[in-house]
Amino acid sequence: MRKRFKVMLRIILVLIILIAIILAVYFFLPKNNEMVYKEIDKIDTYGYVLEDRDNKIMQDVFQKLKGLLNSDNIDYNLYAEYLSELFIIDLFTLDNKNSKYDVGGCDYVLPDILDNYKLNVTDTLYKYLENKDGSKTKNEYPIVSKISLQSIEDAKYSYNNEENNAYKLVLEWDYEKDLGYYRKGEVIVMLKDDHLYVVSFKGVE
Repeated sequence: MRKRFKVMLRIILVLIILIAIILAVYFFLPKNNEMVYKEIDKIDTYGYVLEDRDNKIMQDVFQKLKGLLNSDNIDYNLYAEYLSELFIIDLFTLDNKNSKYDVGGCDYVLPDILDNYKLNVTDTLYKYLENKDGSKTKNEYPIVSKISLQSIEDAKYSYNNEENNAYKLVLEWDYEKDLGYYRKGEVIVMLKDDHLYVVSFKGVE
C-alpha cells in the first residue's frame, strides 16, 4: 500500500509541476501576435533606445547622436538634426511595426504631448496598419532608406504660456519603395532642461 501511495504521490506532483509550467507559459510568455524586440543600444541620460528591428540608417544616425551627446561640448544644431532624422526614420518606417498602436518616434517627442501624438498617428498615418504575428503580411509598408537635412533655423515655440528656444528643420527622405507616403516634412524641436524634444511635425507636399 505504501509503495502504491508513493507512486500516486509522485504522479500528482508531476501533474502539479506540469500544470504550473503550462500556466506560466500561458500567462507570462508573449502571445503569438506580440513581437518582442531586443534593445541593442541606449543613450542612458536621454532615454533614447535602439532595437534590433531598427534598420541600418536608423542605427547609423543613432550612433552619431550617441557620440555627440557623450561629448564634452554639444552642438545643439547637430543634436536637433540627428534627433529629427531619428524621429522621421522611426515614424515613417512602418514595415517593422506590430500594429497601428506601435507608434514610431515616441522616444523623441515631448512627454507632455505624447498621448496626443500617439492618438493622432494611430488615427491617420498608422490607421490601416495590419496587426502582425511575425508572419509575412499581405500589404507592403514603407522603409526609410535615406534622409537629408534641407534647412535648419532658430525658432521660438510657445509652451505653457512661455516662449522656448527651438529649431525648425526641413528634411527630405527616400524609401526602399515609394508607396505614396510623405517624402518631405517640417519638424520643430524645443529645448527644455538641456534636452531637445519634437513638439511639431507637418508633412510637405
